[in-house]
Parts: sequence; structure tokens; C-alpha cells
Amino acid sequence: MFKPVNRYVLVETQQKQAETVSGIVLPDSFKPAEERHAIVTVLDWADDVRFKNMLFMDSKIIIDKSMMEEIKVDGSRYNVILDNYIIGIL
Repeated sequence: MFKPVNRYVLVETQQKQAETVSGIVLPDSFKPAEERHAIVTVLDWADDVRFKNMLFMDSKIIIDKSMMEEIKVDGSRYNVILDNYIIGIL
């Protein structure tokens, strides 16, 4: 099991598939504008996270998506974010 350290928080994202039903054909290279922030679910956190007393398993937090890191190790994928880039707790 992956245990985050150095103020990182392990999160789970919800991948949404965008479907186009307008009938307009767009180039394959076209990507719609993405939201800068996202709501993710907390799975675990480092002992030195500055607000660890406010986090719980399955807490929902708002993050800056551009700062989330995806780590791939031995066929597993982990999403982590440094506590600096957590905007709020829901």
C-alpha cells in the first residue's frame, strides 16, 4: 500500500467522459477547456500535513488540478497533491 510522506495527500479522482451530441465534427486534436479546480476524495495523507486534524478517510477536498501528480509504479497508479494546493475541505 502506498503511504504518502512530505506533506502529500493521496487522492482519488472521478474521471468524467465528455460526450458530444451536437452533431458537429471537430478535429481529433481539439480539447475542450478544462476546469482549473476539481473535487477529489482523500484516501490517505502524510503525518506532516499541516491540517491533518481536519482530514478524514473519504473526505472531499477542492484542489488545483494542474498541481496534482500521477505516479505510476509496478502497474499501480496513484494521484497525490501537496497540501499547498488544497484549496478547501468540503
